[in-house]
Amino acid sequence: MDLGTLNLEQLEAVLHKDGPLLVFAGAGSGKTRVITYRIAHLIREHRVPPRHILAVTFTNKAADELKERLGRLLEGSEARGLWVGTFHAICARILRESGRALDIPPNFLVYDDGDQLEVVRRVLAELNIDEKQINPRAVRNQISRAKERLITPDEYRERASDYFERIVASVYPRYEAYLRAANALDFDDLINRTIELLETKPHARERYQDQFRYILVDEYQDVNYAQYVLTRLLAQKHRNLCVVGDDDQAIYGFRGAEVELILRFEQDFPDAKVVKLEQNYRSTQPILDAAFKVVSENKCRAPKRLWTERKHGAPVTLTPARDEDEEARLIADYILQQVRLGRRRYGDFAVLYRTNAQSRAFEERFLRERIPHRLIGALRFYDRKEIKDALAYLRLIANPDDSISLLRVINTPPRKIGQATIRQIQTHAAERGVSLYRAMSDPTLLGQMMGSTQRALLRFVGTIEQLRNYAETHTLSETLKEMLRLTGYLAWLEQKGDYESADRAANVRELVHIALQFEAREATREPDEAELSPLMRFLQYVSLVSDLDTLNERDDQVVLMTLHAAKGLEFPVVFLAGLEQGLLPHALSQSPKEVEEERRLCYVGMTRAQDELHLTYALSRGSYEGRRHTMPSPFLRALTDTPAPTLYQVMYGATTPKPASSASRSSQPAKPAPFLPGQRVRHPELGTGVVVRTAEVNVTVMFPGGKGMRTFSLLNCPLEEA
Repeated sequence: MDLGTLNLEQLEAVLHKDGPLLVFAGAGSGKTRVITYRIAHLIREHRVPPRHILAVTFTNKAADELKERLGRLLEGSEARGLWVGTFHAICARILRESGRALDIPPNFLVYDDGDQLEVVRRVLAELNIDEKQINPRAVRNQISRAKERLITPDEYRERASDYFERIVASVYPRYEAYLRAANALDFDDLINRTIELLETKPHARERYQDQFRYILVDEYQDVNYAQYVLTRLLAQKHRNLCVVGDDDQAIYGFRGAEVELILRFEQDFPDAKVVKLEQNYRSTQPILDAAFKVVSENKCRAPKRLWTERKHGAPVTLTPARDEDEEARLIADYILQQVRLGRRRYGDFAVLYRTNAQSRAFEERFLRERIPHRLIGALRFYDRKEIKDALAYLRLIANPDDSISLLRVINTPPRKIGQATIRQIQTHAAERGVSLYRAMSDPTLLGQMMGSTQRALLRFVGTIEQLRNYAETHTLSETLKEMLRLTGYLAWLEQKGDYESADRAANVRELVHIALQFEAREATREPDEAELSPLMRFLQYVSLVSDLDTLNERDDQVVLMTLHAAKGLEFPVVFLAGLEQGLLPHALSQSPKEVEEERRLCYVGMTRAQDELHLTYALSRGSYEGRRHTMPSPFLRALTDTPAPTLYQVMYGATTPKPASSASRSSQPAKPAPFLPGQRVRHPELGTGVVVRTAEVNVTVMFPGGKGMRTFSLLNCPLEEA
């Protein structure tokens, strides 16, 4: 592990051992490298057992990348026992290990967004509330916001102050009862029940506080209040908490994230060490300068400014278009031009925008021009109907009391079990306090049914029981295949004979392939205390995976995605489209706090670019009310009102960008430094070292073998290139 590859600030964060540590990590500043090296340094140099280290990431993809990098730094056995994962994955593991103390069995299901929405819809129907009057999605989001603030159903009911909140207050406890009956937790429950475990069960609190002696949390600017409380609870005893984040990239306020939490870290931990990573390894200086001008207008931010050794690069461009269709055409023309000239491949380009609706013009243009592209944030693979159906069957096999899954597939494929029969089953189950599945097997209920209906119900129950027995002695993929055969689901899709059904059948086969891949990964997994069946582990895996976790950066396709989805990614060429008032900032963002988050969102989009950044806006745009004239985003004023703007106005048909004004002139390149950070140099006595910093009059070099860092004057410098 060569620490000489780190810059001074990265090294400072890596070498800090005990006590709280706050790392402000700007975009592209190598924060994953810092986290990886810090973990490896704790294990290798300080002999901290890996099981005493917890690393929390924002996405599964980030967790996998962290594990992969650690695997390259350490021997395979050195990292065994380390806990790495998202908040939800970590909490799911804790609850499967210790949740029995709260009467949570290890085989609980995790309900995703779609499942939660279905529960809300059923509760609204029970309460005779029309979905046209009360949006189920708004109710679900309100319940989630309450859980993020650790507000119970009783507390919410006491606080409800208007009609909508009183409706939510009536839904919330019934929603919770549905989840309990199905032995299910939603995403918020994973966090909240873990907090409950640590707060109310001293033995569990002592166990996990002693286990996690060193805690690292990535993307700390995106934590919500519940995650903040959980982190403090786990770190309370040893206080070795390292949080890494960037308040300039806090863009998830709508999900409950609170940027104030990273800014108050020094108040929570007055003895915290603070390190700022300001050297950027991703973008050119023109891109960083433009992004800084935008974000620096925010009042609620820690002072910092990114810099890079890539001082020169293509100028940032700004292009107006007549409308959204011309905007798409200009971008498509530029992409085709660059690819045909051999300068770029399709996979080098990303088009970012504020709302999903903006993708329409780009999709149509790219299809017309035959530009290969991938839309991120469209219907997720695991949200497709046929995949949800297949997973619902698997959930029933794992837990027959999951009534939401049962209602999804009881008549899919059609079994002549109609809505009247289903209502009869629901009434019988409610009267006796049992699940729908148990009610269906009750002779009292079956005796009330017609012969054909009775036989259909018994066949369905018999099929599920047969599959449950099969799953006990067969692999996950074998169980999935047998389910598709025995239920007739795959044959039902195939026999329809239309293109849509054929596509759905192909997706179901892909799910089998995913199951086989999962089995291969499971074969190399470390065992844990809560050993679940492969089926339960697979269901947990698919419930926590996100669309970005499946993004293959090697695909040669232009990526289309929202600014929120682009967080954490990078591309050689970025088009930031729709920079108009009402889109960015969004029309619904009215308060100063909301506008600041929109400005941060713009900054995140700009800093995804490695080599080229192109900003576009339309002078008119179609809407529900018809075509309307638009105004450029007020965020652009920071770029165009400066005395010496770095912005060029370009129509992409031109081979070479033309400056919009004489003020947009290039400067003479600076005189290169004699030594550059990362360069290997040789000293006549100390041997070979690595330059970690170059100033105007001196250079700092790190030498291995315990010789440490030395600083030399550039006058009569004894160093030479190695």
